[in-house]
Amino acid sequence: MEPAVVALDVGERRIGVAVSDPFGSFALPHDTIERTNIKADLAAIVRIATERGARVIVVGDPLTMAGTRGPAAEKMDAFVVALARVFEGKIARIDERLTTAAVQKSLIGADVSRKARRGVVDKLAAAMILETYLARKRNS
Repeated sequence: MEPAVVALDVGERRIGVAVSDPFGSFALPHDTIERTNIKADLAAIVRIATERGARVIVVGDPLTMAGTRGPAAEKMDAFVVALARVFEGKIARIDERLTTAAVQKSLIGADVSRKARRGVVDKLAAAMILETYLARKRNS
């Protein structure tokens, strides 16, 4: 049994969180953190990682559609540096282009209301990021 992995979909207002099962086989949507300030945000993330025994946190990397690093990716760079100061494990980054859009499209297709989507889209996007990470890990 491997330690769990935690994944984050970091947005301006919310951070979606997903966790892997204890075997690293699949991703489960876990929680949505309402952002307040960086210190509180990081404390909430580290608390979840510690509770799950995670040694890896995967962070969605918001590249531009051309695959380059734009302003959003540069903001994420600063976030990852701050996270690395408070989390002792490994931090991995996964291209998150279109994850939120794909989740939104899927939920709209399932006729989920706008209000209900708001409550789950971030953690479902985090689960997609984690699924990508786990698949790459299995295939390497």
